[in-house]
Amino acid sequence: MSPAPPLHTISVGTAGPRVAFLHGLFGQGRNWSQIAKALAGPDGTGARSTLVDLPDHGRSPWSQEFSFERYAASVADTLQAIDADAQWVVVGHSLGGKTAMVLALEHPELVSRLVVVDIAPKSYGSLERFSGYIEEMQRLPLSELTTRADAEARFEEPDPGVKAFLLQNLRRDGDSWRWQANVGLFAADAATGDGSRIAAWPASTAELKPFPGPVLWIAGSESSYITDDDLPAMRALFPKVRQLTVKGATHWVHTDAPQVVVEAIRRFVAR
Repeated sequence: MSPAPPLHTISVGTAGPRVAFLHGLFGQGRNWSQIAKALAGPDGTGARSTLVDLPDHGRSPWSQEFSFERYAASVADTLQAIDADAQWVVVGHSLGGKTAMVLALEHPELVSRLVVVDIAPKSYGSLERFSGYIEEMQRLPLSELTTRADAEARFEEPDPGVKAFLLQNLRRDGDSWRWQANVGLFAADAATGDGSRIAAWPASTAELKPFPGPVLWIAGSESSYITDDDLPAMRALFPKVRQLTVKGATHWVHTDAPQVVVEAIRRFVAR
């Protein structure tokens, strides 16, 4: 495998354990800013967090094809470049959660503890849940846009939270507009239906040893991404897993219940 390109990161905190945050599909590292600042505390010494833009997202380079192994390799190279001697607590949500799991399995020497937020080590079949969002993004006439308000008015998404989340990927370069996220790559993956690599779980993990470190598995009670049937597979790969279900939270657990997630991570890191 060729060397992974450098990823864009944001640093929060000045001292304490190293913590890396990985976002979900169409997200960016800064989506974790509130959690990272709370972990760092008022004096910045509670944790040194690195908020990572995964490949094909935010300000990080784009890929020619999607691969969890390549995503994990890019994250590993990035974290080692920041601190070659550190072991990291890695926190990942959804797409970032799968990437974090692959990272821990492939680079256990780099990861001391793992926090997986509302995703399981399994195939979810297809990207059907995201196909509508991808189509909306592709329909937005970038060449006709005049202002961000114009983009918001034209973007056909009724949920204001989802609209704001997706439109964070829209960037202006001079008089033109572009998507920071690699929408074309995601659209091509979604078009494969059940052949989606993003929705899948990489088969290569079956050849790897279980991760020996502690794992905190956070689920939203109102989310369908994790079921009781997923526990055996999770335990097979991560024997030291402990599950926390956050009452009233959806798939976006850290957005719905940030204080609960902060406290859970803080206690987990301190143990």
